[in-house]
Amino acid sequence: MGVSCILTDIAKGNVYKSRINAQWSEDNTHFWYRNDLAKGHREFVLVDMDKGMRRLAFDHKKLADALSKISQNQVEAHKLPIDGLSFDLSNDTVSFRAFGRFFICELKTHVLTQLEKPKNVIKRRKSETEDPNNNKERKPRSYRPSREMSPDGNWRAFIRDHNIFIRATEGEEEIQLSKDGKDRNPYQDPYWAPNSKKLFAFRVQPGSIGDVHLVESSPKGGGRANLRTRRYPLPGDKFTTHELNHFDVEKKTHTKPEVGIIDFRAPRLRWTQDGRHFRYQKIDRGHQRFRVIEVDTVTGKFRNIIDDVAKTFIWTEHPKDLGVPLVNWLDETNEIIYLSEKDGWRHLYLIDVKAGKIKNQITKGKFVVRYVDWIDKEKRQIWFRASGLNEAQDPYLMHYYRVNFDGTGFTALTQGNGWHNITYSPDRKYIIDQYSRVDMEPVHNLRRVSDGSLVCELEKADITELEASGWKAPEVFRANGRDGKTGIWGIVARPKDFDPKKKYPVIEDMYAGPHDSYVPKQFSAGRRFSSWTDMGFVVVKIDGMGTANRSKAFHDVCWQNLKDAGFPDRILWHKAYAEKNTWYDISRVGIHGGSAGGQSSTGALLFHPEFYKVAVSSCGCHDNRMDKASWNEQWMGYPVGSHYSASSNIDNAHRLRGRLLLIVGELDTNVPPESTLRLADALIKANKDFDMIVVPGGGHGGGGRHGDRRRKDFFRKYLLGIEPPNYNLAN
Repeated sequence: MGVSCILTDIAKGNVYKSRINAQWSEDNTHFWYRNDLAKGHREFVLVDMDKGMRRLAFDHKKLADALSKISQNQVEAHKLPIDGLSFDLSNDTVSFRAFGRFFICELKTHVLTQLEKPKNVIKRRKSETEDPNNNKERKPRSYRPSREMSPDGNWRAFIRDHNIFIRATEGEEEIQLSKDGKDRNPYQDPYWAPNSKKLFAFRVQPGSIGDVHLVESSPKGGGRANLRTRRYPLPGDKFTTHELNHFDVEKKTHTKPEVGIIDFRAPRLRWTQDGRHFRYQKIDRGHQRFRVIEVDTVTGKFRNIIDDVAKTFIWTEHPKDLGVPLVNWLDETNEIIYLSEKDGWRHLYLIDVKAGKIKNQITKGKFVVRYVDWIDKEKRQIWFRASGLNEAQDPYLMHYYRVNFDGTGFTALTQGNGWHNITYSPDRKYIIDQYSRVDMEPVHNLRRVSDGSLVCELEKADITELEASGWKAPEVFRANGRDGKTGIWGIVARPKDFDPKKKYPVIEDMYAGPHDSYVPKQFSAGRRFSSWTDMGFVVVKIDGMGTANRSKAFHDVCWQNLKDAGFPDRILWHKAYAEKNTWYDISRVGIHGGSAGGQSSTGALLFHPEFYKVAVSSCGCHDNRMDKASWNEQWMGYPVGSHYSASSNIDNAHRLRGRLLLIVGELDTNVPPESTLRLADALIKANKDFDMIVVPGGGHGGGGRHGDRRRKDFFRKYLLGIEPPNYNLAN
């Protein structure tokens, strides 16, 4: 079989009406947009918000005839060469530009008049995607202390001989504030109070972080190999600690608050305006306690404004972007909006700073707050996105909501079974709501922001041409997980020439990093996994327990147990699908992944070889003690214990069954390549057979074109029984 057989076809059908680029009127009563259609055709649509009406903007045929006559050009109705439209609905006219000239058209008669100057030429008013406050005037930021200059400009702080000094900006006066700074315990980072009378600084105890070494075997310029070395903190390494020190400039006193040493991350301080208190966030190493601490500089005492404790982990490191920090200060009202999973779901809480207590839980229920678009301090409202409220829908589908700070006024801005993306009108009274699923083309509706009610339906994407090209949507499938009740969701992509009478081997595209979920949820005209399905494989992607964006209990499965990777749920999902589809051959299941997916795909053959038969693992983190501390301690905890070994592919290499291909780039700056090399060493010592590719100059990835070809050949050989072609023949 020739090499060309592995090349993939690309879907060659266009999708129409998949986007709306609304052009809003100055008075926000209407907007127009253009639909680009098949064969180069186009249509213009007008939407009247007051009437809740969508219609063709004008009679395209009559306008084409009138434009042909006045311009002496042949104009086709379905290819009107016009732009810059501006509608005057009170006078029932539209002005536009065509052939370098400006015209006005009476919509009842379609009589055209050429204009000397453009009339009411539209100023393109951009819609506001997602953030309803994009164009509002921003208030000044709260006070942020200078690293050096005092706010009144009279003093400059600096470090000399490991101690902190201040020097007058006028004159020669200089004051040494600290005397206990040493080479191994220097002072750093002064923070001035707003009143310029006090400052804080850290005295640090440097950690002991080791180096990671990369060997560039094949430099582009030739010659000797290059050694690349950099510091790389690993789980369990000794980190730099920070001791807080308070200096009263007027009294020339130096005190150490009773709050204790900060052993993880240097915090950012926030002074109160009166200069008496400062506050900071503290994450305990191991991620099981998160606090917002206030220190009284007069008494030296401290209190916890927020004290969040978890038996597993608090998600503080590498979280999916939430739009806002975990802690959002409302200085005007002395409150905090805090995101926490304390009740088993990620929700918003209103904190009374003075009392140090929860004033009220803002959002509540079996759903997950996914992203905060805007905190409106004046109206005391939060605009946010969440998933899981609609019980009849896939729990990962994103919807938009608004709620008051006190938890009242909870309003769903979007409806419809799909993943939603919205665009606000310039006056923020309307949204264009676009939603889709992997198995459903985009739909557009116009909705009111006040209550989320439907104004009118706009468009549904036309995928006729795409489907005629042979494109098929993936199938969405749900099965119960290991507890017998929790939904596990995935998708299935079949070969283009699928025949239900045949038996098809299965490849699972694997990634189970706990920092997100990974099964696609939105429509795509691309042929997902086509490079695999065109070779005769069925490809699946599944989100098992231990990944994010579900309940805390769902997420907690990963805690100190990354080898789990949701495999008990994945295997049940495969079996449930096979029960309903006889062509789905679960006696031939392969799996591949990179990075954390590289760890998991190898783990499939170590911990679940009775089910998975073939694996290709790229740039894998095969032992969580050998990868970056920030990511691994978040999920595996601190201190490093025997649970790290239990999840280690290296320590469990002797368990290997099945066919394994390892791929690693020698210059991987994300996961050190020694992780893969030590796995290879352990496999060799255990007398196990495996294949391996080390890519000279390769980074964090799948090995480039060569790695991609070898990956495909590996699965073809061991799941389809097809020997790879001889690539070493002369061209």
